[in-house]
This record gives sequence, C-alpha cells and structure tokens, in this order.
Amino acid sequence: MTGKKTPVNPADEAAPGVFAGFAADGRATSIERYGAGHIHETFRVRVRDRGHSGYILQRVNGRIFADIPGMMDNIVRVTEHMRRRLDGVPGSDPAREVLTVVPARDGASFLHDGSGEYWRCFVFIDHRELGARPGTPAQACEAGRLYGRFLALLADLPAPPLRVTIPRFHDLARRLDDFREALDMNRAGRRDAAAAEVDFAAGHGEPLLATLEDARRRGLPLRVTHNDTKFNNVLIDSGGRGLCVIDLDTVMPGHVLYDFGDAIRSAANAGREDEEDLGRVRLNLEVFRDFAAGYLGELRGVLTAGEAGLLAFAARLMTFMIGLRFLSDHLDGDRYFRCGRPGHNLQRARVQFRLLEEMERHAPEMERILAGLAATS
Repeated sequence: MTGKKTPVNPADEAAPGVFAGFAADGRATSIERYGAGHIHETFRVRVRDRGHSGYILQRVNGRIFADIPGMMDNIVRVTEHMRRRLDGVPGSDPAREVLTVVPARDGASFLHDGSGEYWRCFVFIDHRELGARPGTPAQACEAGRLYGRFLALLADLPAPPLRVTIPRFHDLARRLDDFREALDMNRAGRRDAAAAEVDFAAGHGEPLLATLEDARRRGLPLRVTHNDTKFNNVLIDSGGRGLCVIDLDTVMPGHVLYDFGDAIRSAANAGREDEEDLGRVRLNLEVFRDFAAGYLGELRGVLTAGEAGLLAFAARLMTFMIGLRFLSDHLDGDRYFRCGRPGHNLQRARVQFRLLEEMERHAPEMERILAGLAATS
C-alpha cells in the first residue's frame, strides 16, 4: 500500500532558484527552514566556503506588508546609516553589529519572482540561540543596550522620513476603535464569555489614551523606532555580548514609548505570553531594572526629560495595547493572530491584562528604579 505524499510547500521548491538570483558569494550546499517566526518564510543557506557564515533567505509576507519595496528601502537606509555611524566607533564590528542586505543580481534590495512573490537575503550572523525572554540579568541588560544603541544611532537619520510600513500600527485610538467594532459585530459569538476582559479593556483604554495624547500635545518627539522590540529580535554572541538588532520590517517613525514599553512587556513577564496559570504572570523587576540600565546607558543626551519621565507609563501602555489586540482578535474570530488552540487569543489577552495589573501595583517602584538610573547616567 502506498502512503500519501506530504505536499511540498512552494517556497521550499522555489528557494534554491531564488537564492541563485542574489549576488551572494559561493554556491549553496544546503537550504533549510530556519527559526520559529510566523510572518515570513525563512531559510538558512549554507555555502561551500567554510569561512563564510552563510545567508538568511526569506519569502516576505505580502499580506501584512503591502509596500515591500518601500519596506526594503527603509531597511537599506537604516542599515547603511548605522554602518556609517559604527565605522567611526573604535572596537566596533559593523559586519556583525548591523544586518547586511544582499542585493539581487539586478541591484535591487529584493527579488520579485515569477509567481509574484517577494524575496530578500541577508548575511547570516553567527549567534547564540536564546529563548523568548532573558535567561539572566546580563542578557536583559545587553538587550536594553542594543535597543538603546539602535535608537541613538538613528537619531540623526537624514530626511526624508522613513516610509510607514504598517499604518497606525501602535495607534491606541485605532486599536480602541477596532475593539469597539469587534465588540459590536460579535462575529464569533464570544462577547458574553469574555465579559470580564471586555470590562477591563473598557475601563483602561481611555485613561491611557488621554495620557498619551497629553504627552503628544506637550511635544513628545517622533523618532525612528523599531516598533517590535521583543527579546528574540536581538542577537547575542556565545560570550554573552549583544551583537545586533534584527527584524527591521516595522522600523518607521514612532515614539520611544513604543520600543521601551514593548520590550518590557515581552521581556519582564515571568510567565509565557500565553501562560495558562495566571499566578505565574508577574513583573520581573530585576529584568526591568537591568533592561532599563542598558537602554538608558546608551541614550545619554538623546532622550528628552519628557520621554524619560514616561517610560514606566510606556510599559503599561504597550502591555494594554497588545492585550487589547489579542482580545479584539478573539472577539473577531481569530482572523489576525495565529492560534494553537481554542481560546488562545483570549488567554493571551488575560496574560497581558494580568501583567498590566502587576505594573500598576509596582508603578512606584518602577518610577524609583528609573529615577535612580537617570541620576547615575
């Protein structure tokens, strides 16, 4: 009896031919699936040259990113500027501290294949594989240092402004509108079962938005920000030293609050993002302190007093915003975030809301930590 053959993903079949279309050094010896990302299809390419680390090849998700050429233009501008800045820093290694875009053979920063898909290629940077959260205080500090340095290096990026790759991505007013629409439509019939989370969101959204809008009226600067500052978007070498910030798809104009807040939300939660036992969800103040120390240490003379004074608020803002997005998607039938089980998005929302409660409880201590760091920097 002959078993059924497993269907071959078109990206796996296309990858070898696509890679040949990039101006890479050496011939590929293997092209294999790489990483656990959910947005793009990613491959690790190894080449014959033993002294070469190889490449990362990606088929880019055109459903999420409507203007891929514009996104790649952003990435080229950002990486070239960072490399120029690091060239003047003694002891730096720009080849390992900044992503290197490998152009297609026609000179473009991407390849548009015969089926209408977009691909891109980067030089692979050898690093230590880590989890979703810092395993040690030193790792938290290094992550903070890298994200702080990223902001500092791009503080003088010349005009014109970067393109907006996902419109209104961290726009709380837009996210609240999406939540109200999902609540009114109740497409999946889940509103009543999520009543506690709906009430929590309704009670927190407007006060947070009011604080953010007041900060904007007072002149909160618009900067070049990363906008997806998860711990696993930094690379750390085998010796524990931070190397490079990756995943630059959402680098665009934004507020420093987005980067600092999202980093704390994702790194300083002692539980998993979808933790079933909410008793495990707590704010790890040691991680908060060490990340903030690394971050602020790179930003002396860069942040305004107004920005620095809102960093504890930033953690609450981004934790609420991500929780609200999970809840809205649950109410809407899980149309955006990939789910591994029924109720996955609702549990994710519960985790974020519990973490927000932790942040509210520890707000005075967070403020003291930040004030102490500011006084010594």
